[in-house]
Amino acid sequence: MPEVTVYTTPFCPYCVRAKRLLEKKGVPFTDIGVMGKPGLRREMEARSGGYTVPQIFIDGEPIGGSDELVAFERAGELDRMLGLA
Repeated sequence: MPEVTVYTTPFCPYCVRAKRLLEKKGVPFTDIGVMGKPGLRREMEARSGGYTVPQIFIDGEPIGGSDELVAFERAGELDRMLGLA
């Protein structure tokens, strides 16, 4: 199974949505909280090129945020990306 990392903040509904989808699929992931942690926020931005949370990585590759994760799911691509298909 690929390594999944999600950069989040505690009160972000999009972060909750992304994590719930991954949990529903039984996919373990590393949740990196960036609230009040400017160093981690800068790391997230440098890795992803994105400034909003969540930022999601599968095997180190940025895939975007919650909307992109859901779009991959709807297109039937997410299971393949996560090694579930």
